[in-house]
Order: sequence, then structure tokens, then C-alpha cells
Amino acid sequence: QVQLVESGGGLVQAGGSLRLSCAVSGRFFSRYASGWFRQAPGKEREFVAAINWSGGSTYTSDSVKGRFTISRDNAKNTVYLQMNSLKSEDTAVYYCAARRAGADIWYSEIQWYDYWGQGTQVTVSS
Repeated sequence: QVQLVESGGGLVQAGGSLRLSCAVSGRFFSRYASGWFRQAPGKEREFVAAINWSGGSTYTSDSVKGRFTISRDNAKNTVYLQMNSLKSEDTAVYYCAARRAGADIWYSEIQWYDYWGQGTQVTVSS
């Protein structure tokens, strides 16, 4: 059974930074593609960033491009989301997701992911 646990959320002022972590339990983490999604109150869950299993390819949404960076450490079974220059509109619950992938590619659609964390709250004050 694969379990994902996010951490690192909190309250930060606009312009500040946070780094989210997602610890993944289970075997074969190095064959799991991973992603970050977020959901603001009253809105649907949306894609933020994705990374392939080797960490060599990433993709971020236009809304966070140039500010957020996804990375992973397969030796630690952990995926990260570095968030810089935070804005009030980044306020949301952030979710980590994983998928046992058949190829070394990333996925940006919610329906492709099999495993999800419980979420961590990020609040950006203006």
C-alpha cells in the first residue's frame, strides 16, 4: 500500500517562500511519477506541477511557472515543491499525488494519479 504524507505548509506573507515535502511510503518509489495539485475554497482541484520518476523532466502550470519548482529525492522517497514569490492567490490546500508509471514521463491530469496525500494548507497573507 502506498501512502503519501505532505508537510511544510503554513502561513506566509506575500512575496515569501515555503517548501512543501511529500514523503511516500511503499516500494518502487523510483518508478512512480509524482505531482502537486491545489484546491482553493469553492474551486476545483487544479494542477500545479509534475515530475517523472527519474526527476529529469518536470512541468509546471502557467500560473506558477518561474515561481514554483518541483523536485524529488528517490533515495529519501520524497517529492518537494519549492514555492517562491508567493501571492495571495496561491492560498489553497496542496496535495501530493503519485502514479506507478509504465514509462519515465510526467502526468498533469488528476485522473492519471492513483495515490493522494491528505493535503497541507498554505495561506498567503497580503
